[in-house]
Amino acid sequence: MFSLFLARRVLSGRRVVAIGLDIAGLHCWIPRNVSEAQSILKNSGTEQEDPPASLWTTSASGLVKLRMDPTCSQTPITVHQMFQESLEKYGALNALASKKNGKWEKITFLEYYRLSQKAAKSFLKLGLERFHGVAILGFNSAEWFISAVGAIFAGGIMTGIYTTSSPEACHYIAYDCRANIIMVENQKQLDKIMQIWNRLPDLKAVVMYKDSLPEKHPNVYTMDEFMELGNEVKEEELDAIINSQVPNQCCILIYTSGTTGKPKGAMLSHDNITWTAAHCSRAGDMQPAEIQQERIVSYLPLSHIAAQIYDLWTGIQWGEEVYFAEPDALKGGLVEVLKEALPTSHMGVPRVWEKIMEKIKEVSAQSGFVKKKMLSWAMAVSLERNLSSSNSDLKPFRMKLADSLVLAKIRHALGFSQCQKHFCGAAPLSAETLQFFLGLNIPLYEAYGMSETTGPHCMSGPYVHRRHSCGKAVPGCKVKLVNEDADGSGEICFWGRTVFMGYLNMEDKTREAIDEDGWLHSGDLGKLDKDGFLYVTGRIKELIITAGGENVPPIPIEDVVKKELPLVSNAILIGDQKKFLSMLLTLKCLVDPETSEPTDSLTQEAREFCQKVGSRATKVSEVVRTRDPVVYQAIQEGIDRANIHTAANAHHVQKWALLEKDFSIAGGEFGPTMKLKRHTVVEKYKAEIDSFYKD
Repeated sequence: MFSLFLARRVLSGRRVVAIGLDIAGLHCWIPRNVSEAQSILKNSGTEQEDPPASLWTTSASGLVKLRMDPTCSQTPITVHQMFQESLEKYGALNALASKKNGKWEKITFLEYYRLSQKAAKSFLKLGLERFHGVAILGFNSAEWFISAVGAIFAGGIMTGIYTTSSPEACHYIAYDCRANIIMVENQKQLDKIMQIWNRLPDLKAVVMYKDSLPEKHPNVYTMDEFMELGNEVKEEELDAIINSQVPNQCCILIYTSGTTGKPKGAMLSHDNITWTAAHCSRAGDMQPAEIQQERIVSYLPLSHIAAQIYDLWTGIQWGEEVYFAEPDALKGGLVEVLKEALPTSHMGVPRVWEKIMEKIKEVSAQSGFVKKKMLSWAMAVSLERNLSSSNSDLKPFRMKLADSLVLAKIRHALGFSQCQKHFCGAAPLSAETLQFFLGLNIPLYEAYGMSETTGPHCMSGPYVHRRHSCGKAVPGCKVKLVNEDADGSGEICFWGRTVFMGYLNMEDKTREAIDEDGWLHSGDLGKLDKDGFLYVTGRIKELIITAGGENVPPIPIEDVVKKELPLVSNAILIGDQKKFLSMLLTLKCLVDPETSEPTDSLTQEAREFCQKVGSRATKVSEVVRTRDPVVYQAIQEGIDRANIHTAANAHHVQKWALLEKDFSIAGGEFGPTMKLKRHTVVEKYKAEIDSFYKD
């Protein structure tokens, strides 16, 4: 339904009246006169007089042309303008929920906004300069959000640093973004910065926002002290900076992982953030609070764009209530928060969903015979229904019975009893994981994008969904394939308002990523079907080219091996410039809940596999160090079965080895978002790989 509305909004630092259309919660602003239209165009970088010369820049203070076209014509706005618009609608609603002393403490959007303004003034008092960095080093929290928003209000560039970063990694980012202020969570993170402070010429102050300071250091403040610093800063000073901001300039830096070289600072504009928060989220069916206030749990690293756009910026755009998990969320504490928050929407990287799957299997394996049979029956019914092209062909009574007797209870135990949308992103999702959750009547909707596309450029959702696809390009965005092969697979390229401004101070890398026509090259391989659904098949840099010239995408082969061998946790295909393919394997094992380190104990699923083939092994070391003959024979048989499914003989795995320890973040094989670092694996296990090719 279309409805005309009048609304007040800020453009170029002044309040004007604009007429807009409200179309299913998407606001399209129409200027009322020529002067307002010129102001809008100037801010968007599309004014005819003296526009920015390029779609990209590598300067922190640079302006870019926005990718405006008829399919993507919504008026650009700044982060502050987005917050003000949301404030008018959602000011009285709860915005952020933090657990303190066993109780949830909540603040409203109005309080959130005022605290962000207060933080912005304090940043100015500490000497924050325009387009200099405010780095945030800590786990997800209300303080993280307030610092991020306040830094942008104050004209800085907000930059997250992973909590797992070493002092040297912290130095690289803080130096590169010219950080004036660094916000740290606790003493552990403060110690890192103290080690490198003398090598950060732009650093003026550090704020520790969780712990108290055991001893006073010059220019180091607690959060309470910091928030009071700005009391002397006049409203007019902050307003002048806010009003000078335009949508086509940088406000956020997202640093890439640096697995193939130095980390790159992807510059995101106000428009990147505000447009993506509004339109990509609606493509995934996230609801505005006037229809339904979404509840989400924030636990994935906010230094990564996926979590930041989903938790922080979409939260402001649509009036969501965000619950903050404890730092041990990925060590086993996540489910408890989910059970208390009861999210309506949840996002996880593949490894998070895999860990949930493994835990359910573990509990099921320890259950009695009847419970096991009930779960198996219920999941079979749900999987059949969800895989059916016409669900109505199946008897609805069976599905209702299976759901009410078994599946609903499992979803309740996971904290998903009110969850309507379950998203997955940041890495490919295996077919096994997808099917397992379909068996629980939990469809996982994949999203696809990069730091350089402000997160999701393609989205799946309840109404746009196809199995094994990451969905379609968000309305207003485009996707194309270049250099397609005979099978229709090519490099995925992006166009739209999600596309970043460029890499900070890296012109050569920016030119590599953005071509002459302004298309962003992803480095990923994919296929498009006739309906526009995208299927990601691998990365160009991960593509294995054998000595015989065969191009082999590793992920499909690895997925088949893991499907054939349910005791295998990770399977890594090897063979670039080699005569044949080989594989490194790790076994499923329990994880230490305190350290998240893999232990030597096999999971229940892995032990059952061993028992089934005639082995009594309960530890990884018992299998690997003794080269347990029955387990090794079973693995070889599984590899042989997997080879039958490959496209050609050159795609067969001819040799393999079991590693003594599963992969982990601490081990270096996974990044902070549990994404596999293939280059690190190849370097770390070079001796094992070399042994495959000695003869």
